[in-house]
Amino acid sequence: MRVVIAGGGVIGCSIAWHVQKAGGEAILLERGEIAGEASGAAAGMLIAPMDDTGNRAFNVLRRASLDLFPALIEEIEEASGIDVEYKVPGMIRTARSQKAARKLRKAAEKRPELEWVEPALLRELEPSLTHDIVGATYSEGDADLNPRRFANALAVAAERAGADVRRRTMFTGVMKDGRRIDGVATNTGPISDIDAIVLAAGPWTEALTMRLGARLPSPAMRGQMIAYRSKSVRHAIWGEDGYLVPKPRGYVWVGATVEDVGFRKKTTERGLASLRRMAGDIVPRLRQAKVVSSWAGLRPGSPDGMPVIGRFPGKKNVFLATGHFRNGVLLAPITGALVADLVLNGHTDRRLSPFSPQRFGR
Repeated sequence: MRVVIAGGGVIGCSIAWHVQKAGGEAILLERGEIAGEASGAAAGMLIAPMDDTGNRAFNVLRRASLDLFPALIEEIEEASGIDVEYKVPGMIRTARSQKAARKLRKAAEKRPELEWVEPALLRELEPSLTHDIVGATYSEGDADLNPRRFANALAVAAERAGADVRRRTMFTGVMKDGRRIDGVATNTGPISDIDAIVLAAGPWTEALTMRLGARLPSPAMRGQMIAYRSKSVRHAIWGEDGYLVPKPRGYVWVGATVEDVGFRKKTTERGLASLRRMAGDIVPRLRQAKVVSSWAGLRPGSPDGMPVIGRFPGKKNVFLATGHFRNGVLLAPITGALVADLVLNGHTDRRLSPFSPQRFGR
């Protein structure tokens, strides 16, 4: 079964790997470089939802995806030869007000993986933290990876398994046979005799859906980040206004803003200043550390803030995988596996039902 996947971010690459692994023939189209947009700009934290408030189905999906990472990483690192820099530094969630501290303590009482840490013991765990913190939780098993390397490992693993990975190839249109798509047009030529297409182009998915005679909004949500040259942070730290993640070779990544500014993928002095201020408030040593880089990415939103995964309304062999917003890296394993099953076998896992495009009508 020939499956075209439009979009070479972490979601598209995961789908391509799972399709190829399951016996399909994946054709991955990426208009630029693999992980060249939001996936390459992400922090790569792999953490479970803090609590079970909000959308329960979304929390179930995130937890299920988190459980898939160790085996998937081992598999694709061996298949691709790429080290995705997966590590388990643990995470400290901090509170600087009594109200926030009560919320964290309550979460720790419900979740055995969270350990409540009093301020005095917190200094031993993470000496660099500000003394303004009134309490924190610690979760030893929280992990992170390099999202750009992760996406490329998925793509290379798929390629070595026989997938056709086409970089610098833009999806420009479709060839139709009634309600069925039997080919796609690209800037490098047509691809015919396909059995299915998956649109996984992040915020650019909206433009692709319009070429199919419909429109699914997938607004671009800008996120800015900075990187310090510093070894002052031992663990990932989640504050009330942002997060800090230690990375290999002596870096600390700090993020991230959330801005609804369309497709303006650029950093701003105001956004970067807010990140520097937040980082210095949590770890005062970073006020003297050197900022070595800054960047921005455009994450895909959706009309209701939830992922959009499933069959495209009115099209028999077109599928969507977008709207992951800040959870793209985390949800890549489960999205890839369940979309591949849906496309190749026609099986809709019950966990995907709440995220079907059908919820927005035709």
